[in-house]
Amino acid sequence: MASNHSEIAQEFRFFRVYKDGRIDFFFPPCDKVPPSGDPVTGVLSKDVTVSSEPPVSARIFIPKITNPNQKFPLLFYVHGGGFSMLSAFAKQYHDFCTTVSAQANAVVVSVEYGLFPDRPIPACYEDSWAALQWVASHVGGNGPEPWLNDHADFTRVFVGGDSAGGNISHTLAFRVGSIGLPGVKLVGVTLVHPYFGGTEDDHMWLYMCPTNIGGLEDPRLKPPAQDLVRLGCERLLIFVAEKDHLNVVGKNYYEELKRSGWQGSAEIVENFGEEHCFHLRNPSYEKAAELTYKFVAFIIQH
Repeated sequence: MASNHSEIAQEFRFFRVYKDGRIDFFFPPCDKVPPSGDPVTGVLSKDVTVSSEPPVSARIFIPKITNPNQKFPLLFYVHGGGFSMLSAFAKQYHDFCTTVSAQANAVVVSVEYGLFPDRPIPACYEDSWAALQWVASHVGGNGPEPWLNDHADFTRVFVGGDSAGGNISHTLAFRVGSIGLPGVKLVGVTLVHPYFGGTEDDHMWLYMCPTNIGGLEDPRLKPPAQDLVRLGCERLLIFVAEKDHLNVVGKNYYEELKRSGWQGSAEIVENFGEEHCFHLRNPSYEKAAELTYKFVAFIIQH
């Protein structure tokens, strides 16, 4: 039965909900690409299973190895998509992570977390935390993935993400600061055009998270000062885009972080004249290349 004959109960930015419980997304499913070797940069990638129940996987990227004992910094990346779309295996994220791996000379672990509606929020947070803990299980050199055992430098770990992935990256940094991640030094976190509370999308987030804590005051949606001060990293870089509806909440996060008493260093970069996550749509565009260069430099400068 065509759902357009059903009565609409609620409508949000990414999907509408019918009274019979069915959900229609406004965007088609993303195209996924397999892992591969990049002939230009020499970056290799492979897919790994983090957990079978719940199902969590990741794509790992490693730059060209010139020394069998070579150690690289590690970036744990969290893709965007409104907690309900896209994938670590989507072409734009595969290409972005390949570029970062090559330019930063870094291992990249891009997590494939559960999406609404199959796995409502908080699956995205729990899956990403489980994947980061899985990465940390290689600290002693005896984890399940040889690339991490042999070539990841766990004293130089970074977390980054865009949009919803920026929001999730914040929660990961908070958990590292609160719970700890033995053997891992989280040097920096990069939030690209991140989503936080204070926009028309908040009620969509609440719908996707039926077990939310305190509604619009949920700390994952609106991080309080006591959470910000406990971020478990030394440095934070945040990008906002002038024409992005998330511009204000990104700037608010930066200002609230500075006021919180957090002891790390934070920097904000505004992409003037640009829209949300523009860098993923056209990586060869000059301003997209500038954003990527800044993202990479944040890793290299350590």
